Amino acid sequence: MSKIKIYHGSLEQVPVPEIRQPNRTLDYGCGFYTTTNYQQAEDWVKRHINDKDKPIRGYVNIYEIDIDEVKSGNCLWFDEPTEEWVNFVYANRNNRDYSHNYDFVYGPVANDRVYAAFTLYESGLLNTQELIRELKTYTLVDQLLMHTADSLKAITFIEAKEIKL
Repeated sequence: MSKIKIYHGSLEQVPVPEIRQPNRTLDYGCGFYTTTNYQQAEDWVKRHINDKDKPIRGYVNIYEIDIDEVKSGNCLWFDEPTEEWVNFVYANRNNRDYSHNYDFVYGPVANDRVYAAFTLYESGLLNTQELIRELKTYTLVDQLLMHTADSLKAITFIEAKEIKL
């Protein structure tokens, strides 16, 4: 077993995660998003508690998961941006009816810089290979999506650390 910690930034403590339908399209579809990068989760919280109508605190929820079980299960895994990753993210973001049946999806986060590059791709100013080449110059953090109720059984809640501005 190779257990690792994963993190989920939220405005609330989330000891029992749920699969929720988002109000917008996301990189890997609907589900419960986590990362192996604590700072990424904390930064998400800080961005959202900085909004004037939001609470003054949030939480980095910490979980444990056996990553070998994830990889050996019904998982789509991207170590880096590839053509398959571009197509998958593009489909999830641009086709509200797009659906997949993976329990887990792991790969790079499409952050603000990645969104800008994707915009160039979507407008036809970059082709797939140019986009991938551009993305490989960035330091990308990761995300691990739990897409099904069964996948949520693989994670164990450890604690929620309060984050304040």
